[in-house]
Parts: sequence; structure tokens; C-alpha cells
Amino acid sequence: MDFQPNGIIPAMVTPITQEGKLNESALRKLTNYLIEGGVHGLFPVGSQGEFYALTFEEKKRIIEIVVDETRGRVPVYAGTGAITTREAIALTRMAEEAGVQAVSVLTPYFIKPNDSELMEFYVSIAKATRLPVLLYNNPGRTGVNISADFVARASQVENIVGIKDSSGDLTLTAEYIRRTGEKFSVLAGRDTLIYGTLCHGGKGAIAATANVAPRLIVEIYEAFKAGDLKRSLDAQFRLAPLRLAFDLGTFPVVIKEALNLIGIEAGMGIPPVGGISPKAKEELKEILKNMGLQS
Repeated sequence: MDFQPNGIIPAMVTPITQEGKLNESALRKLTNYLIEGGVHGLFPVGSQGEFYALTFEEKKRIIEIVVDETRGRVPVYAGTGAITTREAIALTRMAEEAGVQAVSVLTPYFIKPNDSELMEFYVSIAKATRLPVLLYNNPGRTGVNISADFVARASQVENIVGIKDSSGDLTLTAEYIRRTGEKFSVLAGRDTLIYGTLCHGGKGAIAATANVAPRLIVEIYEAFKAGDLKRSLDAQFRLAPLRLAFDLGTFPVVIKEALNLIGIEAGMGIPPVGGISPKAKEELKEILKNMGLQS
């Protein structure tokens, strides 16, 4: 399979109205804001997109809107992870019919499948679609950690083309890269480790903070590819305060609050997640102001 994920791919938020409904106009605005910011792909219905709180029909509508608004300008990657194999396959087939270019599949959560069960999970999904499939490792959220040995074996499956690694363990990320071929894409899932992942040979990042600061994160990647390592690292350091600000509220609401502050109506988190405190909002405003994202 020739498709190779690369570059900066925002893990898109799901804008919600005050009534708790999908804010379609805000989602379209966000889609254009990100593409105009120079990103290399879009990733709706992931962890930052609150996939766990959405119905099948809501996920379908979100994916359809992003595909429609993107109009082929960049690839669309859809999150199709689920606890069970059958649900993940159903979501993947739905995303394929909606016109995405690839899917990213989170490990099961709540349960802890062993390696053979996990391999069967991913192989079954890969066989059920013609789309490129990315593994997604996020042990802090799921309790399941994908080993380097597992990734080396999974990379031999024809349409398993890469992995998003949100472990925060750069040694593990580096092992993924070392143990797989050049055609396999290892993407940073921890926004503070984009530069480090690129240094080890990674192909880019699926980044939550790219919702708010797409140009800055694209600069990390583009400067690195141009050989300007100092500018790339400087951009990584300028991004750090926004990623570290995640602690100002319950995941994933901080990025939504930041988008609200820069004029994109992302709304609040889907209950029980709400907003952030007035004090935290002031801290977030200051971070955005220092980054040149808010006057």
C-alpha cells in the first residue's frame, strides 16, 4: 500500500452547542481554519474529539461534514476505535463509505486483551477494509500498551501503515521506528515530543494542540524537514505551554476552551466533563496571548 501518513494532523475537537448538539457550522469553520494553517491531514472522532461520548450516528455525521468541507484538500483520517472488534469494524466500514482516506484504531479499553487477541483485533479490522489502518497507542487512557515487538509484527500486515503513539515514552517511540521499515509511519501523539519523534525518524504527529495553533506545529515539522533544526526546536518549545495547560481542566476541555477564546465556538466538554474555572481560564488566556494567538 502506497499511502504513507506524514506531517501534522490535528486531532480535531467536536464542537458542541449549548443544547449538547453537534455544532456543524463551527466544525466547518474549524476544518477550514486548520487547512488554512497548513496542516497535512485532519483526524476527527479521536480522543480529543470525545469519540467515547458520541453515538454511531453522531460519529457518522461528523466524519461526513469533515470530508465534505475538506473537499480533498488534505487526507481525512477517522478514529474508529472501540472496545469490541465488531463495533470497530462497523465504524471503519462506515468511515470508508463516508470517503475518508485512512482510519486510526485505538486499542480496546476497559478490557485488557493479550497480544494474540490484540493482533486478531487489528488484523480483523484491516481485513474488513480497503483503507490504510493506523494503530493507536494510548496506555494512559486505555490501560493497554502496544509493545515494539507487536508493532514490528503488525507492520507486516499489508494495510497497517503506521501508529500514533501517545504513550509519552520516547524510548518506545524510537523502538517502533527502529523495528519497522521506512514505509511504516510512526507519528507522535504527545505534542511535547514532536521534535524528538522527528529526530528518531518519525513521520509527523497527530496533535491535539494543532486545533488551536496549527501554524506553529506545522513549523516544527516544516523547519525540521528543511534542515533548520534550531527553528524546529524553538517552535516545539513555544508550543510546550499550551500542551502543559491540559492540566487546567478535565481532558479534553482545555483545547475547546482555547478555541472558544480565539473565536471558534467549540463549546464545552460533553457531560460529565464541563468547562474550566475562571482562574484557569485567565491562565489559559495568558498562555494564548504569549503565543500570539490572542490579543
